[in-house]
Amino acid sequence: MTGDQLPSTSKRSGAPVSLRSVVKSFDKYRAIDDVSLDIEPGEFITLLGPSGSGKSTTLMMIAGFEQPDTGQVLIDGVDVTRVPAYRRNIGMVFQSYALFPHLTVAENIGFPLKQRGVGKSEILERVSRMLDLVQLAGFDARFPQQLSGGQQQRVAIARAIVFNPPVLLMDEPLSALDKQLRENLQFEIKRLHDSLGITFIYVTHDQKEALVMSDRVAVMNEGRIAQIGAPETLYDSPASHFVASFVGEANFLKPDAITADAKGAVIRIGDATLRTGGPNGAHDGTLCMVRPEKLTVRRPGGGADASVNMLQGTVRDTVFMGEMIRYVIELPNGALMTAKQPHRAGTPILSQSEPAAIEWDVADTRLV
Repeated sequence: MTGDQLPSTSKRSGAPVSLRSVVKSFDKYRAIDDVSLDIEPGEFITLLGPSGSGKSTTLMMIAGFEQPDTGQVLIDGVDVTRVPAYRRNIGMVFQSYALFPHLTVAENIGFPLKQRGVGKSEILERVSRMLDLVQLAGFDARFPQQLSGGQQQRVAIARAIVFNPPVLLMDEPLSALDKQLRENLQFEIKRLHDSLGITFIYVTHDQKEALVMSDRVAVMNEGRIAQIGAPETLYDSPASHFVASFVGEANFLKPDAITADAKGAVIRIGDATLRTGGPNGAHDGTLCMVRPEKLTVRRPGGGADASVNMLQGTVRDTVFMGEMIRYVIELPNGALMTAKQPHRAGTPILSQSEPAAIEWDVADTRLV
């Protein structure tokens, strides 16, 4: 199979991508501050972060639209740092899709092949296969303005992969879509990745999008990678307050004292004693973190076993949200905790000003 052939339906690997001590500044602002990153062949990795974190600049340097001040960009082991974008042979899906309005769907998808001198009959065959892959068979004669936003997005992806690139870059391609369509297309993109097996590098500021789609997520902040890992690792074991607060919702409690024993960390908050489990006890964090959905809210009474942490408080707000009840609980020291309780038959709903007990598993307690 040559580099311009369409991939078969069997799994294949894309190219590895590496950044080596990359630095990029704009005037006096350092947008990328000594970033190193290794992306495995065929991996789906997401660069996640707030505006100004450096994620899009990093993607543009991999694409070749920006060049680092220092450091290297390698694709498939080849240094492409000074190679222009058009010679890197990688696919790119932009936030705006960038479809040609005067070309049909088939002509848009076939454009990269035409530029590469592929014959007309082969272009027709590849475009047809792409339309099937992105579930747009029968749309070949339509123009972009006759398509929905989700359909345009699929055309943009088909155009980016029709020439069989080893790497596909995607810069917030779902940001302009409504919530329901966006969620549906997340699974479609993941399906395409699993089918093609090429390396996907995706940029977003939406943490749920990153968690749903990625093999690994690199959380960026102020031009650096704050943490990189599998979605469940970032969510359950964040390395810092920033990662914990950006990747999902979290409660943070300021301990009065933190000690450690053979079982983990021992945290004192007022009259209550909390525990963490396992190696987290050696963490040098200063805040106790627990996710709202890990909490169980009930009326006071009864004890708790050693595997459960418990705090007492008062309900300050109760919001019925359909599938869940959202509580805001005030602790005796004035701190507020948010809990998300699944809405199930037989589960009582506590009212504002009621006393409440909050429980959660010791294993779900983190120091950050």
